[in-house]
Amino acid sequence: MVKKRDFTNFIQTRTGFFTLLVVLFWIKYLFVAYFDFNLGLSDPYQHIIMWTSPLGTAILLIGIGFYFPKPIISYIAMLFMDFLNTVLLFANVLYYRQFSDFLTVKTMTNAGKVAPGLGKSAVALLHPTDFIIWLDLIIIIILLAIKEIKIDPKSYGLLTPFAITSIGAFLLGLNMFLAESSRPRLLRNTFDRSYVVKYLGIDTYTVYDGIKSAQTVQVTKNANASDLNNILTFTKQNQIPASSSYFGKEKGKNVIIIHLESFQQFLINLKVNGKEVTPFLNSIYKNQHTISFDNFYHQVGLGRTSDAENMLETGTYGISDGSLFTSLGSENTFQAAPQILRNQGYTSAVFHGNVGTFWNRNDVYKNLGYNYFFDQNYYSRASNDKIGYGLKDKLLFAESIKYLEQMQQPFYTKFITVTNHIPFSMDQEDLDPKFKTTDTRDETINNYFQTAHYLDEAVHEFFNYLKSSGLYKNTTVIIYGDHYGLTNSENETLAPIIGESSDTWNTYNNVQMQRVPFMIHAPNLKGKINHEVSGEIDVLPTLLHLLGVSNKNYIQFGNDLLSPQYKPWVVFRNGTIVSQKYVIVGGKGIKGTVYDRKNGKEIINFTPEEKVEISQLAKIGKKSLKYSDLLNNHNLLRYYTPIGFIPTNPSQFDYSTNFQQMEKLQSELGSKSTSLYTHHHGSTTGLYKTDAPELENRQEEINQIPENVRDNQLIEDENKSNKKSSKSNN
Repeated sequence: MVKKRDFTNFIQTRTGFFTLLVVLFWIKYLFVAYFDFNLGLSDPYQHIIMWTSPLGTAILLIGIGFYFPKPIISYIAMLFMDFLNTVLLFANVLYYRQFSDFLTVKTMTNAGKVAPGLGKSAVALLHPTDFIIWLDLIIIIILLAIKEIKIDPKSYGLLTPFAITSIGAFLLGLNMFLAESSRPRLLRNTFDRSYVVKYLGIDTYTVYDGIKSAQTVQVTKNANASDLNNILTFTKQNQIPASSSYFGKEKGKNVIIIHLESFQQFLINLKVNGKEVTPFLNSIYKNQHTISFDNFYHQVGLGRTSDAENMLETGTYGISDGSLFTSLGSENTFQAAPQILRNQGYTSAVFHGNVGTFWNRNDVYKNLGYNYFFDQNYYSRASNDKIGYGLKDKLLFAESIKYLEQMQQPFYTKFITVTNHIPFSMDQEDLDPKFKTTDTRDETINNYFQTAHYLDEAVHEFFNYLKSSGLYKNTTVIIYGDHYGLTNSENETLAPIIGESSDTWNTYNNVQMQRVPFMIHAPNLKGKINHEVSGEIDVLPTLLHLLGVSNKNYIQFGNDLLSPQYKPWVVFRNGTIVSQKYVIVGGKGIKGTVYDRKNGKEIINFTPEEKVEISQLAKIGKKSLKYSDLLNNHNLLRYYTPIGFIPTNPSQFDYSTNFQQMEKLQSELGSKSTSLYTHHHGSTTGLYKTDAPELENRQEEINQIPENVRDNQLIEDENKSNKKSSKSNN
């Protein structure tokens, strides 16, 4: 009784009332974090960080009320700030249920445009448990009204509010310190909004997003027409003509890009314990219809996978200080492959078994011009179907067929695999008993060969389907590794496995480890292995020319790899340059470290000719990165539209109703439909064969559209349904 009386007396004070509001908000925040958001909390430390994340900001915001000297105004202010914080939390809950994402400041300021895009009515998004989010405010307001909680008339001066603010600031700082210790450079290198929310909470995320949006607006305001002209001049000067032998060779063909996660060149043709790690990819690499490149370098920076995607889609580099997708992708104008090919009659789609918000893809893909984006919401949801960063690769390919067959041809599609991602973990049931991996002291290396082998099997199954369904003969398949998988710290342990010496391993070897596979495979092509230095920045112009699309009016920093005039050199995001003759570390020219690329020996004494060549390479490499950064950071493409290019309108895309859109289009086209489904007079999913144990007794995952996907409605259909419902109610 004494403790109850003490508590009752405490909340009758203004500090007690304030504490009550903060604690209740904290409790409902934790409720929402665990039951409404999927934050991917993977260890106890992350749980602790998440528990602290709302406290500092809640104290700071609700504590504002203490700065009002009049008691009644102080109470109203505290309640009002608590109410606003709850509104923000609840709005994110509703938004997350529809988009598996968190509200951005831009979305909030354009709220009128968001509502129609939800696809479901606001009522349909509500859950009975939402009452819990508002319950504390309702009860407190009632208790105030009936005077069970009384207004504390005491004057608190400035010392108490200052102390409250100090406590809030301390807890906020502590939370940021804990977050940084668990996830270094969290705000500097953000690849998913959910990570910011997980570590720092909704309030801090919203402030961060607002600052980032304001910075983006300010940078774009500083855009200069002369900068654009300089960039155009630079890219025009370095542009080369297409090969007459290859231009239009694959005109009108489907394009399938297979994105091999963390897949490095040394895996090709490598044997471990007498067995090939990637036997199928090896066969494609050497195939008579594959043009392969064995000195093809990834050129990614902090944006990792998103940088690789950006280069392949836009022909521009990633930015220097983070991911272009997450920093600029929601706002920037692009002239990307999906939209360029859309103007040529192509339909486009991405298949990826992770959350759509990862790397901000759900926003960026719309700006790139992708018609459809199939994220994790379109695939099976059993817990053992996923590992690491999303759906297992065999399941991704198998479960994508029911969507791929509905697409109008020609199509441009991309499959992003994830199983071969650090820490390269595998479920026991997915391991090939016939393949024995290495037994080094480094489990990351041992695991890497297992996941690469699994990825190889997944691609093999997909190719079998392409052939049995008939897609193969009318499709160009691009296969590439997005970036390194094993880091420099693991390379010395790896060295003996790949035929190198750990004793002589140096920076030159680390640079060579940045090579990744690149293959262009099509029945119409004559295969060969190209040994020239090349990189990811060159893929888009190469592909466009193969499809018979000129790139001469586009701003692209790469060149056609199949052109006789191609100049073999690449620049990494850190400035390192690789040419046929040199490896120039850090792009510092002769002032830095330079190796002979062919023999790996450091060049100490430079000839006059070498000095000139190295200086020219360093200069053009620096300019390429500088102009690409200028183009993207200032969003300069909004001022330039090439002749014949129709800019994308991102508002026309709704990725929550992909299947419904394809089904409707197929129905409208009737016999004129070019989809594989129409050509086969039915589904081809029965042709897909997989040994994935997860699908052994679940064939419906391959054949049937998930119920949660079928339940989504096209906006116009929903509006019609609502009108009918309204009429019947009247």
